[in-house]
Parts: sequence; C-alpha cells; structure tokens
Amino acid sequence: MFENTLLTNDAAVLGLLVILLAGIFYTSGIKTSFWKKFYTYIPMLLLCYFLPSIFNSLNIINGEESNLYFVASRYLLPASLVLLTLSIDLKSIINLGPKAGIMFLAGTVGIIIGGPIALIIVGFINPEIVGAVDGQEVWRGLTTVAGSWIGGGANQAAMKEVYEVSENLFSAMITVDVIVANVWMAFLLYGAGRSKSIDQWFKSDTTAIEELKHKMENFQAKVAKIPTTTDIMVIVAIGLGATGLAHVFADYLPPFILSIFPGAEGTSFASSFFWLVVFATTFGLIMSFTKLRKYEGAGASKIGSIFLYVLVATIGMKMNILAIFENLGLFLIGFIWMIIHVAVLLLVGKLIKAPFFFTAVGSQANVGGAASAPIVASAFHPALAPVGALLAVLGYALGTYGATACAEIMRIVSESGMQ
Repeated sequence: MFENTLLTNDAAVLGLLVILLAGIFYTSGIKTSFWKKFYTYIPMLLLCYFLPSIFNSLNIINGEESNLYFVASRYLLPASLVLLTLSIDLKSIINLGPKAGIMFLAGTVGIIIGGPIALIIVGFINPEIVGAVDGQEVWRGLTTVAGSWIGGGANQAAMKEVYEVSENLFSAMITVDVIVANVWMAFLLYGAGRSKSIDQWFKSDTTAIEELKHKMENFQAKVAKIPTTTDIMVIVAIGLGATGLAHVFADYLPPFILSIFPGAEGTSFASSFFWLVVFATTFGLIMSFTKLRKYEGAGASKIGSIFLYVLVATIGMKMNILAIFENLGLFLIGFIWMIIHVAVLLLVGKLIKAPFFFTAVGSQANVGGAASAPIVASAFHPALAPVGALLAVLGYALGTYGATACAEIMRIVSESGMQ
C-alpha cells in the first residue's frame, strides 16, 4: 500500500474513473464466452462501484480528499433524476401499489430496533466494545449512524449535535457508516442481477413492475431517433437547466423555513440537499407531462444514466475496504445492525410477497438516501430510478424522528446495563 496518494488531481482522478467505466461498458458488450459468463455472475453496475473502491483502498486515489463526489451528487445526480424522470409514466408508478411504502417502513423499523439489539449482542460478547471510545459512550456515536441510515447527512449532523458526540467518536462512526452501508449496497447491486430467482422464492407478483418496464421500452421504441447535436444540447439543457433552477429554490427555501419554524433546525427540511432532490425530481415529473418527454427518443435517459454511473464511481471511491480492520469492534456492531435490518426486510417481504425490487429500494432509500437509492432502482431498470428517488425523499422526512427513537432505545439499553 502506498504511503501517499498517487493521484491527487481531481482531473486525473475523473479521467481514471471514466476510463474504468468505459472499460466496463466495452467489455460488457463483448459477446465472447468469457465476458458473457463473467457479466452473468458479476453485474456491470456492481463493478462500476467496486473497482474505484479498490483503487481507493490501495491509495491510488483518495475519496475523502477528492471533491468529485460533491460535484457528482450536487450536479450530476439532480440532472440524472430530471432526465430519468422526464419520460416516466407517473400513473404506472402509482399503480405499483402500497408494497413499496410498506417495505420502506419495514426497513426503517429494522434500523430503529437493529441498533439496540446489536448493542445487546455485542455487549454480551465483549462489554468493552460497547463501553466508551475516548471517554464517550459508544451509543451516542451510534445515534449518528441511525440518523444517516434512516435519513441522510442532515439527520446525521443533527444527531451529532443533539447527543453531543465528540469529533473522535464521530469520525469512527462515519467510517462504520460508510463501509457497512456500501458493503450492503454491493450485495443489493448483485441481488438486482438475480432478482428473478429471488422473486420466485418470495412468490412475488411483479406484474406492475414488468408492465412499467414494457411501457417504457415501447415508448422508447416509438419515439426513437438518431439524435442530432441540437437534440443532445437540448437534453443537456433540460437536465442541467432544471438542476440550476432546483439549486436556486434549494438555496432560498431552508432559510425561509427556519425563519418560520426555528424548530426545524438540524432536520432534513433545513437541508438544501433535501430540497435539491425534491425539486429536481418534481421538475422531471412536471416535464413528463409536456412535449419535452419526446426527447427520450433522442437518448435523455441514456445521458441521465451516464451521469448516474459517474456518481456510482465517485461513491465507490469513498469506500476503503481496509478500514474495516482498524476498529473491528465497532464494525461488528454495524454489521450485526445491518443484518437485523435485512432480516426484518426479508421477513416482511416474504409475508407480503413483495418483489425484491421493493426490498432493495426500500432498504437503500433508508440506508443510502437520494444519492444511491436511484442507483439501486436503476440496476433493475432505468425507468424505475424515480421510485428510488421518491422513497429516499420520504426517508429524509422521517430521518430525525426515527433516529431519535433509535437513539433513546440505545440510551435505555446502555444505561440499564443490558449490554
């Protein structure tokens, strides 16, 4: 492992990431038996996510020092949401039924109860792990993980302030949050490629999802055309223009909300990123009822997908797999916590015979939020990306409340000595 990061210039890092993505796309299109078999078992999207993490772990690039994720999440993500939503059939999304919401709430419950149960289990194995880090109770730090996994960054920051988490403990928890959440995301991306067999095990009715996919494919075929330079320029203008407008609203709305409701401080409603996602998705939905929808035929969703793949690569480069070995005790809590979350999801999914798509997106809308829920959704089909975005917005809204409930249960568990 290198002592210093090899590539520190973001232009060089972006070049490397795009070359990696191009290599993956190119090899996935090769029809030889080796590559066909390789991509049968390794989903392309998973590779786009995993390879940058290897480069980060080897210190070739440094995801923490780079600004690429910030740029991708603030500019490319909202633009991709606009372009992927542009041709969506909103009525068909509504017709997907209540199971998406049920699975999302099941994921939230799994996180709320998972933290306290993980504390009890690990405390039984080794009480020292759940005692204190740098003189501060571990449960306080875990509240920030709950905030992140139910809501997002704003909720995580709110938990840090409310429960007075020290910088050292917070830093350790961020590592647990990022690594555990990203490892689980890798499993979801892999599962997306095996969704048919998983749905057979769940005995799921995927009719509505398949109908939405077919509607999108038929619409794309109907309006398909060879794009001109003008078409591509208009598509880019739609995505980035709507993103710019979303930023304007997202910059001005939080201060206005705080001026009326000071108690919203620290919640998602005071977060500009929350409103950025809301407005970008809303603008895309509004334009799906206009003639701009026809630009799907010139490749609007394909350009949106490219933006999303770049985001995937920047998320992947933030994960350092080797960091797991730096504080195994805290990671043990994190992984047990995630297993409980998954167990609740699978149990509820089996009971209501929910398609695996709802299980995966319901989980990621909690754990990953708007930055990654559309990625997992699009792994099933690009037309389904807006479903991930809409559920992620719901996660932001519930984040502070769910995280607070989880935090108070963990406080009781810790103070009662049950661990």
